[in-house]
Amino acid sequence: MIQFFYENLPETVDRKYTKWLEEIILSEGKKIGEINYVFCDDDYLLKINQDYLQHDYYTDIITFDSVKGKTISGEIFVSLQRVSDNASTLSKIYEEELIRVLAHGILHLCGFKDKTESEEQEMRRKEDFYIVKYNQG
Repeated sequence: MIQFFYENLPETVDRKYTKWLEEIILSEGKKIGEINYVFCDDDYLLKINQDYLQHDYYTDIITFDSVKGKTISGEIFVSLQRVSDNASTLSKIYEEELIRVLAHGILHLCGFKDKTESEEQEMRRKEDFYIVKYNQG
């Protein structure tokens, strides 16, 4: 089950993304467990980044993995403020950047990494693939 929660923000993300996110998990040969997206602002996510990862910088997403075997579970924190800023910087539409970030978190839980250049390229390829599927749906 995928749930959306909000910290320091009004509820603004449409639940229409849930089915698409579940389809990503199933397409990757995984099972849907308990997945919580927590939408927040930059300051909230910065504090998590500092406290849990010892990183002192803003980010758009942090994923905490609770995967057991093929069952995908975890907490995905998303700064909607950072998503908006990144969309502007990249000259993208906000929703396009949002769905990329939503897919990114799920793909991390499915086992994809982005630490090396080749991992990052594979992650981008998967994101692009699922964004096309979303736009076709």
